[in-house]
Amino acid sequence: MKISLTAILPRRSRTKTEPTDRLLTDYQERCGRYLPTESVVYDTEAAFLDSLDKQPGRTAATVILLDSRGQQLSSEEFATRLGSFRDSGTQRVILAVGPADGWSSEARTRASLLLSFGRITLPHQLARVIAAEQLYRALTILAGHPYHSGH
Repeated sequence: MKISLTAILPRRSRTKTEPTDRLLTDYQERCGRYLPTESVVYDTEAAFLDSLDKQPGRTAATVILLDSRGQQLSSEEFATRLGSFRDSGTQRVILAVGPADGWSSEARTRASLLLSFGRITLPHQLARVIAAEQLYRALTILAGHPYHSGH
């Protein structure tokens, strides 16, 4: 299984020296110890949705959208969900941070899971780091690594 950490972020909103970029890279590398992981940024939701139809693999990608209306899962529950995707033969999981005005109804209907980190609003860069850390945490839980240690 391969994981794509994805975000909808217009070029005018991107920076190259954010401390969050270093954190994102760090967690992406950590995740790569368990599964191939990449980071992808799209300018628009339309470009992201178009890319879903072009994903490589025998099966459609499993899409997890971060959405304030989504399910709030504990780290263990998220790990279990991720493990279920892996064990059912999913080839690609896309974990995506949406556009500034939220996901469209079309995008939400294409998702396998709407996931919420709570009702708070986070800037895109921070949401991406939190998503990457939670992904890493889930992978360590599945591997029995002590990183999570139950808290």
